[in-house]
Amino acid sequence: MQYNLQLFLQNISASFAGQQLIKITLGNKRKKSAELKNIFIKPVTIKNTAKLSFTYRNNTNDTFKNYDIKESLILIEKMLQTDFYNADLFTATNDFHLSADKSGTVKIITRPASLVIKEDAQQHDKQKNRVINSATALYLHELGITTAEGMVKKDMQDKFKQINRYVEIIEGIIKDIDFEKNITVADMGSGKGYLTFALYDYLTANLKLSATVTGIEMRDDLVNKCNTIAAAVNYKNLIFKKGTIQDAELKSIDMLIALHACDTATDDAIYKGIKAKAKVIICAPCCHKQIRKEMAPDNELKNITKHGILLERLAEIVTDTIRSLILEAHGYKTKVFEFIATEHTPKNVLIVGTKSEKTEAAKKESLDKVTGLKNIFNIKTHYLETLL
Repeated sequence: MQYNLQLFLQNISASFAGQQLIKITLGNKRKKSAELKNIFIKPVTIKNTAKLSFTYRNNTNDTFKNYDIKESLILIEKMLQTDFYNADLFTATNDFHLSADKSGTVKIITRPASLVIKEDAQQHDKQKNRVINSATALYLHELGITTAEGMVKKDMQDKFKQINRYVEIIEGIIKDIDFEKNITVADMGSGKGYLTFALYDYLTANLKLSATVTGIEMRDDLVNKCNTIAAAVNYKNLIFKKGTIQDAELKSIDMLIALHACDTATDDAIYKGIKAKAKVIICAPCCHKQIRKEMAPDNELKNITKHGILLERLAEIVTDTIRSLILEAHGYKTKVFEFIATEHTPKNVLIVGTKSEKTEAAKKESLDKVTGLKNIFNIKTHYLETLL
């Protein structure tokens, strides 16, 4: 047994070194009651380092780990001695089938290659020029976006595009901001964690920053699930906490994010960011009920607000304009733009504030503009004003 097993391992090592290895499968479990059904292994390139990616297929879920070749050979050898009877090694030159039996007899059958190496198969970081790589971002599978093989599911294509678009936007916002080597982020209302995980991935893997990211979410099940996934993929400084935006206690942070916080929760998030002296505040507002109820213009604009759908749209514009002006009055340079195309999500406006040097005169001018808008629409007060 030992000789053929060592020969099989040597073939793995040689094909890996020569970049001829396509994939390895371990199957036919020794204990029929075992939770682990089989293992699929493929070469990947992570941070310019060649590794082997293990997909552990269990009865109820899949788990993923990446190992260097030395660790991989030790694990494969152990698995073939204690967990599985069969293994298949597919290379660019040959296929190798290993089979063992209960008596300890091991056989190897060599056949002509049945698979070919796909161009750039191991260069996952360049796949489709996505900032987030579906093949190596293991959290995407845990979140239900990709298959065990790292392919984006058909019904999750829009979500994957949104995730990448989001990270691209973050990239453009922070590219000229000096965070040194550390960055602290609060994601208010992190929900299922899609974008929170992607942001942590980008900051640590792409920008090589020492990032601490905290997701604030009020639903227990989502907090527990996201913490479990973060632990599974070894994201040590990605933490999810139960709480509301209004009650969250933040000290000094570098970046505050609040996506689709409903109505005045967006204002609570902006307030928290200003008070925490965040260098960047990013909000995608949702619902605009507070201002919509107050708007009662007594001029020609009443011809617009008498129509419910137009009142709703106008309330969104006025609310977010006042938010951006208040940010400017507190020392931020602001931008308001489309987050992602409306066919992917109707909640697609992003308000971004980046800390900048502003004169007291410029700040006062922004507040005067807020007053002017309120007068035009007969608005008594904006909720964000009361917080500040």
